[in-house]
Amino acid sequence: MTPDPLLPIAPARVKALVLPIGRIKRERFNTFVERLNQDHVVQLRDISPDGRPNRNMFSPLAFPAGAMIYELMTHLPPPSHLALVPFDLYREPLVLIAVADGTELGNAVFSKRHSGGRTVAEANIRALDQELEELRDHYHRISVHRVLIFDYLPSKENPIPIPEGIVTIPPAEHHKRTTMKTVMCDISSLVLAEMTTLAKAYEARSFIDSPGQGMRAGDDATGLARRNSQYAMPTGSRSTSTSGLPDRSHVRMSMPPVPSKGGVFPSSNSTPGRPSTPVNGRSGLSNPPTTFDDITGGNDSGPGSPEQTGASAERPGTAEGFRTQSHDRVSVQGFGPNERWRNKTKSRIQIVLGSLYLQAGRWSDSIRDLCEAATISKSINDHLWYGKALELILINLLLLGWAGIEFQIPTVVLPPPEKGAAPILAAAIQEAENRDPKQPRWLRNLQIYMAELLDRIIGSYSRISAEHLPPLPLSEAIIRFCRISTALHIADGQLNQQCLDMIVLGKLPEKILTTSPRFNILPKRTQIVTTLFRAFPASASELLTTVDRVVILSGIASVLGVLGFQRKKAMVVRELVSVLIGGLVEARTRGAADVGIHPAAGLVGLNGLNGHSNGASSLDLAEGDIEHGVDAFLGLLLKTYGVIGDNLTSDRPDAAKDDSNAGLLSRIDQQSAARFFGMRTVKLNVLRSCINFSEALPDFGGVLRFSSDLLRTAGSGVAPGPKREDVYPAITREEQIRLASNIFKTSNLSKRLGLGELTAEYWDEFLLRGIELRPLPATRTPAPHTKSLLPNAVTARASRDVDPFIYNPFLKQPDKAAVDKILVAGEEANFRLTLQNPYEIEVEVESIRLDTEGVEFKTAVASTVIGPYRTQKLAISGVPKGAGALKVTGAIIKIRGCRERRFPIFPEPWAPENETKIKAIGLGSLSTHSTSSEQQPLSPSFERLKPAHLDLNVIAAQPVVVVKSSTLPQTSVMILEGERQAFSVTLQNLSTTTPVDFLLFSFQDSTQSPLQTALDSRDATAAELYEYELILAKKQALRLRPKSNGDSSDDNGKKKRYIAPGQTATVDFEILGKPGLTNGVIQVDYAYLGVPSHDEIGENFYTRQVSLELTVTVNASVEVARIDILPLHGSIPEPLWMGTVTKRSDQQKTSSDSEEEEDEEEDNTMTPDTHCLLLLDLRNAWPSHMTVEIVSDDGAKVQEHILPGNTSRVILPIKRVYLEDPHAFIPALNPSRQRQFVVSTKISPEVERANREAFWYRERILDSLRGTWRAAENGMNGKGGRSGNVELRAMRLTSRMIEAVKIDEIGIEINVLDSSGQNVDGRTHNSRSQVVGVDEFVQVRIRVTNRTQQPVYPLLRLMPALCHRPLNVALDFTRKLAWNGTLQQVLPMIKGKGSLETVLGATALCRGEFEIMASVEETRAWVPPPPGSSSATGDDKAAEVKKRREEEQHMRMNAVFGGEGGRERRIWHSRRPCRVVVKDIGR
Repeated sequence: MTPDPLLPIAPARVKALVLPIGRIKRERFNTFVERLNQDHVVQLRDISPDGRPNRNMFSPLAFPAGAMIYELMTHLPPPSHLALVPFDLYREPLVLIAVADGTELGNAVFSKRHSGGRTVAEANIRALDQELEELRDHYHRISVHRVLIFDYLPSKENPIPIPEGIVTIPPAEHHKRTTMKTVMCDISSLVLAEMTTLAKAYEARSFIDSPGQGMRAGDDATGLARRNSQYAMPTGSRSTSTSGLPDRSHVRMSMPPVPSKGGVFPSSNSTPGRPSTPVNGRSGLSNPPTTFDDITGGNDSGPGSPEQTGASAERPGTAEGFRTQSHDRVSVQGFGPNERWRNKTKSRIQIVLGSLYLQAGRWSDSIRDLCEAATISKSINDHLWYGKALELILINLLLLGWAGIEFQIPTVVLPPPEKGAAPILAAAIQEAENRDPKQPRWLRNLQIYMAELLDRIIGSYSRISAEHLPPLPLSEAIIRFCRISTALHIADGQLNQQCLDMIVLGKLPEKILTTSPRFNILPKRTQIVTTLFRAFPASASELLTTVDRVVILSGIASVLGVLGFQRKKAMVVRELVSVLIGGLVEARTRGAADVGIHPAAGLVGLNGLNGHSNGASSLDLAEGDIEHGVDAFLGLLLKTYGVIGDNLTSDRPDAAKDDSNAGLLSRIDQQSAARFFGMRTVKLNVLRSCINFSEALPDFGGVLRFSSDLLRTAGSGVAPGPKREDVYPAITREEQIRLASNIFKTSNLSKRLGLGELTAEYWDEFLLRGIELRPLPATRTPAPHTKSLLPNAVTARASRDVDPFIYNPFLKQPDKAAVDKILVAGEEANFRLTLQNPYEIEVEVESIRLDTEGVEFKTAVASTVIGPYRTQKLAISGVPKGAGALKVTGAIIKIRGCRERRFPIFPEPWAPENETKIKAIGLGSLSTHSTSSEQQPLSPSFERLKPAHLDLNVIAAQPVVVVKSSTLPQTSVMILEGERQAFSVTLQNLSTTTPVDFLLFSFQDSTQSPLQTALDSRDATAAELYEYELILAKKQALRLRPKSNGDSSDDNGKKKRYIAPGQTATVDFEILGKPGLTNGVIQVDYAYLGVPSHDEIGENFYTRQVSLELTVTVNASVEVARIDILPLHGSIPEPLWMGTVTKRSDQQKTSSDSEEEEDEEEDNTMTPDTHCLLLLDLRNAWPSHMTVEIVSDDGAKVQEHILPGNTSRVILPIKRVYLEDPHAFIPALNPSRQRQFVVSTKISPEVERANREAFWYRERILDSLRGTWRAAENGMNGKGGRSGNVELRAMRLTSRMIEAVKIDEIGIEINVLDSSGQNVDGRTHNSRSQVVGVDEFVQVRIRVTNRTQQPVYPLLRLMPALCHRPLNVALDFTRKLAWNGTLQQVLPMIKGKGSLETVLGATALCRGEFEIMASVEETRAWVPPPPGSSSATGDDKAAEVKKRREEEQHMRMNAVFGGEGGRERRIWHSRRPCRVVVKDIGR
């Protein structure tokens, strides 16, 4: 049962004043009260009737089905409430229960005044009996007084006699099921007995005035000073206070009881010792009204809020300045009674008796008396008491329905008969029956008549007449009626058990209403709200005390909250806060005057002077009252208005804050939704009121919380970007400074007072906008690598030449994103934090440190002051203690006056966006954001809000290496083209603890970039790309110096590739002179891997780099000015030949066997078919004598001395070249291009074939030649100077040169034989012709040789012709030459590397010189047969398939270029004709 004073059945409850007695702790007292409250409903069937015959008027036997309902309260009602008795009879307590703790009886003596007793417990029990007598004297208007000793166990050996009026209750573990019920039944029996005396006293009264009309609160109508008939009537009377206020200890019980001058409980004649000084004139707190004369006699204190004005306008009976007629009327008592007077008195007495029957649980008897009284009051127009009677009848009916007792609705309750009303009511009853046929008929009828009955009662209370109901009972009655209508509305318009439980027991509704329409449910919410606001207090402050105003406004807000009108509720609560502030300020002023300090002493609480630590002395609040009451109340107010708080999911400010990313995102989402809810101006005003309220308490935590919320609500709540969005706060700079200063001062004051560390929550969630790792110096930056990228990964420790076409991470700059995320264990790392302050105040950061996860990280603690409205950078450092993964997730920041908390990183700009799709109305729009993100999809703007983190990788400790020295003066060198020079570099390890066990060298020079640019060009031909790649791969400008044959690669390698801590190592390099070489860089990648063998290197490792930059000057040496190739025509005299060409040396000759010498001699016979001539024009561009030597593979060598600036031509015979496939693909040295078959579409197939042919013949010639030069410094011998290689790759072949050097695939030899087939010997005309006779039969032998690997299907054509004749005459040999057969014939297939001979008979018919030419044409292309699947093995099959694929690809590509894969047939011609001289032999 809730102690709700505005419960709809409040007039049916019996008030019981529960007070502590003796020595008892607050916690124990609250526990005992709760145990009593569990049995607050006492059934009459369980109550034993009083045996005295004059005490049986309210005997429980008359109505056993009834029940008495108690309201346990720990404070005495104020005089303004007691002044309403007997109109509101329930306001005065009938029972006083003094609670004592049985466990304290034997500890110490309660009071030294009361002595006696064998033991301490017995003495304390006697003391309790004496204190009970004092309570009877002090609370003489209360009928029943009892002392309950809880947790008392009587002694079995020496039992202590228990005086009358004291009841002992055993501990809970010794309770029976009926222990507490028996106690409550015994108390109820006494209450029912004493009700008889009370009823007879009211029956004996001559007249009962309406509230506030005739009597003061302390007057007794019957002249009895004491209602309790068990004791003699004392002569003293109840004192009245000049201020009208009871002692504060009676209004609100506090534990332990506040000591006063008169002892534990105040005496009856105590009066305040000081005058009351209201803040603004007269106030309800300083002088509350007790009668209607006091209410109407005061002046107005000023206008109130608009809501109050509106509410006052609706109730004209309470309008300001209204003066009733009761002041001017003449009393009729002196003229003798009349009928109207007697009827009014009788009806009012019956209504009071009906109220007593209602409290006694005799509901049927109460209805009987109330119906009779209501009829009389209606007939004499006694509207107030008529409405009271109807109200009590309605409560009786509701209680009967709650108890399940059938009843008949009295006639006086039914609506008055009006024209056309009966059919409407009948239709409503029928509709209700159709909707729920199981509903009892009596409840259905009451449900239909209830709405009209409530309106009739309110109309009677508000009717303008000679007697008016004061604002307090009228407002409370309206709120009670609205709660009845609200319960009926929540129960879907049906008066069922759920509705009755909410009305009688005050149970909370199971479902929470929203603003969704409920048009089909009666009564409608709009009607309820309209009626409810008629209870809003008037603007005049004299009409109600502050406490009464708070109670009424709280009741209105409660009903509005249940109905789902949260915004209307917030408006009422806001008015409630303003009322509380005025009362708190006045109470604070009076409390400050009591202890002799100035009221404006700041936030220092008065309890702080008395040893209390909760800062709530002004209201005499106990420990924990603020946290569990006021904060929740203000939190609900702020939530209703949509104030942007730090934790919108919890109403408790002390709830644990979740600083994780998920918790922070949830808070930002809720705060963003709250920014689009309501009006910011209203939110700011509400927060200002809450701050004033907290300062008036004073509540330090509330001041900090609401000041922070005000700054947060005034802010924009965005993370501004580079566009500089408008993020100015909505309040002035002066107010921002005042709020920030208030936070700082309050936090410091709480520390000085010993209240602990009270802090606020920082108001900007986007304080930390970025964390970035400041890059290390280039020489200390670790670069990541993988083991597979090492050159020659098998010998990972040894540094080799790196293939320039394979990705080389050591040459290229490391990825900045990857490098920026690497730290070295034990080395300091510097970070740069970006902090934002969108407010116009300075923010003092007391401490800031990084928040990390992973390996141990020792971070420094920094502090700074962020200027107003800016983004500021802050440097902070830290040292990782070990290797592993490290994640920087944010920073832990302590702002002055605020809680130290974790802030995530929000680097991206973000601003909340309102959802265009309406998903909820009112507070439902905020509740949708209170659920978890898993249950509801996120908005697009919120999906972009993602906290960032910085992933770092901490590697093991690494050494630091520098270049100590170099043999090159000032790291510069001058070199000639083709020359190689060696130099050394010394490296030093600066680390004193970590050695270097991994060294790798990479090189860069100025020639690489142009070559890479040329390689990336799409217009470059395949031959050009090959040339670029060859220069890049084979002619590197810088490289490690090759080791001598005597060096041990393993031992030397280990010695050179390891640098001990603090030691040095020397490395040798070579540099090659190349055109365009101006600078170079030697890059050394080093690391400490810490593994004994190179096979144990992990897949990932990290190196540091140190580099040495070189300045290079390259001068020209020997230039090839011109190159030409000429064919041989005829034989060259050997002496001339031998004088020009130097043959092989003797050492070379001795190394070959005799057969090779014979072959060499044969090869030295240089014929036009085997050799050609190479012409070179060499120019000496160096200002010194040069000796040039050109050597070919066949041993031919030419040596030439060239003077400075001169050009010399040298001639060297070289062998002609045969190529199996001169049109083959031009290879790519770059592995990434080896699989790319790129066919140019910009040139014709003929040009492509010519380019390929020129490429392959040029490569064959260059492979057979080698040229060197030597610059002479001392004389002409060329010894002791510079030396180098002649660059011959400038050679370019034309088609004429190719024809001179190449050997065809098909060789054709033509010879003339005699008739017997022998050579024609001794008849040669010269070395180039043969002599035959006229009319001599000869044989022409043609030998066709296939030099290719594939068979050929040949077609032979012979073409004889006359020498030295025009073409038309030369081919006319019909009468000059005869032959046997045809000049064109198809020959059999010639296998690869095979030959075929054919003979043709011929006869010369005349003298002359003839030439016989021959040509061979391919009849069809040869297609290889498919590989056999039966005889081939697995490896042979795979090789054959691979070969076939290559051939198919080769044929397809040749088809594109018109090669052998196409339809074009090839043709070959004889290189030299066979010349025949015909003479007359023998003539």
